Amino acid sequence: MRYQGKYTVTFPKKYKGDHRNVIYRSSWEYKFMKWCDLTHSIEEWGSEEIVIPYISPVDGKHHRYFPDFYVKINNQKYLVEVKPLKQTKEPKTQKRMTKRYISEVTTWAVNKAKWKAATEFCKDHQWEFKIITEKELKV
Repeated sequence: MRYQGKYTVTFPKKYKGDHRNVIYRSSWEYKFMKWCDLTHSIEEWGSEEIVIPYISPVDGKHHRYFPDFYVKINNQKYLVEVKPLKQTKEPKTQKRMTKRYISEVTTWAVNKAKWKAATEFCKDHQWEFKIITEKELKV
């Protein structure tokens, strides 16, 4: 399977947004989309359909965050981000400032700002924010 592509929604009435233009950016996102689409207890779902403003700690400017998924199960609404477990934890401090380490620290700082904004958005709407990794996806 390709890591990026267009997902064909099986049950378009459940999809919130344009069901003809659903893009996955990883095999994990594809797996989660398929689960949302085919699981009967999922009442509604969408992919990158919600926009949350946040301020980036890197440049101090306003940006827009599109959480990977919106899901409604048993009248409870969730925003879901699919990420590798490694990216959900702060990088260990290193003595040498390699490009890779700087990139990991920057990614972590931006993700933290996005997730804080998503958590606040969910709190305001009585939703829940979840981060799903390979552990939950069993991959």
